[in-house]
Order: sequence, then C-alpha cells, then structure tokens
Amino acid sequence: MTVVFSGIQPSGETHIGNYLGAIRHWAVDQHEHTSYYCVVDLHSLTTPHDPAELRSKSLAMATMLVACGLDPDVCTIFVQSHVAEHTRLAWLLECTASIGELQRMTQFKDKSARTSGEFISAGLLTYPTLMTADIVLYDTDRVPVGEDQRQHIELARDVAIRFNSRYGETFVVPQGAIPKTGARVMDLQEPTNKMSKSVDSPQGTVMVLDPPEVIERKLSRAVTDSDGEVRFDVAAKPGVSNLLSILAASTGESVEALAGRYTQYGPLKKDTAAALIEALRPVRERYESLAADPAAMTEVLRKGASKARDVASATYERARTAIGLLEP
Repeated sequence: MTVVFSGIQPSGETHIGNYLGAIRHWAVDQHEHTSYYCVVDLHSLTTPHDPAELRSKSLAMATMLVACGLDPDVCTIFVQSHVAEHTRLAWLLECTASIGELQRMTQFKDKSARTSGEFISAGLLTYPTLMTADIVLYDTDRVPVGEDQRQHIELARDVAIRFNSRYGETFVVPQGAIPKTGARVMDLQEPTNKMSKSVDSPQGTVMVLDPPEVIERKLSRAVTDSDGEVRFDVAAKPGVSNLLSILAASTGESVEALAGRYTQYGPLKKDTAAALIEALRPVRERYESLAADPAAMTEVLRKGASKARDVASATYERARTAIGLLEP
C-alpha cells in the first residue's frame, strides 16, 4: 500500500484554505493509503514564539485534524517533537545536503530578506533537511503538498538519492503530489494573494472556527470588480473566481456550472457564505466536543507517537548503520 506523509505547522488558527485545499483530502487519503499526519512543531522554532502559545497551538492543531475527519484508528496522527528520530536523522541529512542547496531555497531567501537586519535563525536555513527527515522516516511514497513546497520536495528527493548513492540503499525516494483538484483559496480582500494564517487584515481570511455571522460578514465584503459579470476567470476576475472556487469546494459542484446560475455578485456572496457555513458546521461542532476533553486528545497523540516511533526508529537504525555510526 502507498505510504503518504503530510505535516502542518501549529502557527495559528486553521483557515478555510487549509481545510478545503488540504486537510479534507487527507481524510479521504487515510482510507486509501497508509497515512501519517504530523503537527510539525519543531519547524515553528525557526521564528520567535511564545512557548506556552506553541504548546497550546500544537494541541489545538491536532484537535482540528481529528475534527476535520482524520481518524486516529485509521491513520497515524502525532506531534513531530514526540518522535526523537526526526531530529536525529535531520543531522545525518544536514551533513548530506550542501550549503548551496539550502541557500537556494526560495522560502529561505524570501523570509531572510523580510527580516533583513533582524535576528535570522540558523534553523531557517537548515529546516528543509528536517523536513526531509520527516518524510523519509516513514518510507514515504507520496507527499501531498502545495505548489509553494515543490522545491522542498525536490531537495528531499535529491538528498535521499545522494544518501543512497553514498551509503547504500536506505531511503524510499518520495514523490511530491501537487493536487490537480481542490480549492486554491485566495484572500477575500486581496484575491491575487493566497489565503494565509499570517495576514495583516483578518477580513481577508475565513477561519474554520469563525462563527456563522462572521463568515457572512467577511463574504459580504469580499472584493470583486466593477463590471458585474459572474464568470470564472482567475486572471481577469480574481475576486469573483475566488468566490466561485469556495462555493464549488463547499458544494462539490463545478465552478463553470455555478457561474452560469448568477448574474449578480450579491446572491453569489450570500450563497457562498451559506454553503461554506454548512460545510464547516460539522467540523466546528466536532472541534468543540474534542476541545472539551484535552486529556483524551493528549492520549491520542501519545498513541500516535508510539505508532510513528515504531516505524521511524527502524528507518533511523538503517541510516545510522549505513552512514557508519557505532552501534550503542
């Protein structure tokens, strides 16, 4: 059976782009593949953070994954820092990657440029090797990622191939899977930008746990354009196309079919809000139920880490032996 691995940072509340574009598809994958889903808390350490907030967000993110349909009895859900092999293997892979490869990573260049003159963590440069460790520890065949992560998957493949070439066949070389379907949800106020957890204006981002009245208000104020024609055209009509994408993802219908039903933006916004609220309702209700019993969620993560560790430790031992470290 194909092995799938995906990770998500506990860097803030979950927005509808995370859910419609990724997490709900993970809930389908878990029944078709051997699936590992990881809250990658160690990746959050590359930027300044509040320790208590990180712990809280990590538990909240794991709770959200279960609320969105991931079943701990079907897939493996765990927190990255609970499985020590992630950091142990990361060092071996950091010594396999080159400094030039890491410096060429677009996200490193972009983030370091934005923090010019400020403290820049060395982890911001090296975390792609930790990401590679996350993936190859589970003999992963397929990694569902967004287009913005394609370069990191290519690095993971290169490092795994190089390690295998130098020290013998050790790792499965993963394939990135850029979804051909699924919503690419854009900011409601700046529809040429992808919806993001890190936003200057919260009015452009809809959170999964937003109350219905907040969702209605944000959708009603979504930026469109001045010509009044409803059609799906991302280049010419990004705001309208974004609304149609959200409505299609919420209802399961095609954007083309939906576009033909509307002649005005008002009804489109109203129906999109209603459909989105209904799509999110079971997730919100499930989350509230799970969050009321954090001890139970902590136990889910404990069991998940134990399952993950069984696989990760075997992979790490292969790598340790292959690279020449003395057996303890």
